[in-house]
Amino acid sequence: MAEYEAIPSPNIWNNPDIYEIENRGVDPDGLIWDAMRSVRDWAGARVLDVGCGTGFHLPELARTAASVIGVEPHEPLVRRAQARVRGLGNVDVRLGGAEMLPVEEASVDVMHNRWAYFFGAGCEPGLAELDRVMARGGVAFVVDNDASRSTFGSWFREAWPTYDPVSVERFWDRQGWSKIPVLMRWKLDSRADFEAVVGIEFDKHHTDRILAAHQGDEVDYAVCVRWKKY
Repeated sequence: MAEYEAIPSPNIWNNPDIYEIENRGVDPDGLIWDAMRSVRDWAGARVLDVGCGTGFHLPELARTAASVIGVEPHEPLVRRAQARVRGLGNVDVRLGGAEMLPVEEASVDVMHNRWAYFFGAGCEPGLAELDRVMARGGVAFVVDNDASRSTFGSWFREAWPTYDPVSVERFWDRQGWSKIPVLMRWKLDSRADFEAVVGIEFDKHHTDRILAAHQGDEVDYAVCVRWKKY
């Protein structure tokens, strides 16, 4: 299996086991899933998970979907995702990237993407691919940080001061996407897990500042659930 050229994602590429802990602690109340279902349920649908990583969300999507394809550009993560869904007859994991999806034209009813590739300006090639693969009446979902609010949002703004939430919003508005604001939370099983997860999301300087000021194993975290109907 040849490696697909992609911009590295250091958090999950370098620390897949800690990222697994992070995934288990993200949104324990299921608010992101609820926001998606308020627009379009994927029961009986043909689902595409772009940037599926280790396949953490594939079993949940496959539980009610007719079929699920996970696409991931980093070959070691593809292998992990394939192992995770082995035995699920309606899931296929493929090596590929958002700019050239290994799926047929007009074959996707619901696209799911979390914290991968679709961050604003620069993702136009991937959006063009969605125009190709989404079926008529299908809905695409992109879950990303809302850096304008929440405790986690303040950490994000401090760590990446050049990030401009207003420009990001204007980009998605120009592309014709709608947005559902969601205030969810990270809830890890222990302080040690919380510290490990913060450590893969921020550099050491910001990690030290965050952990010195924030106690416990939980934090409020705002996201945007962006969506578009095709």
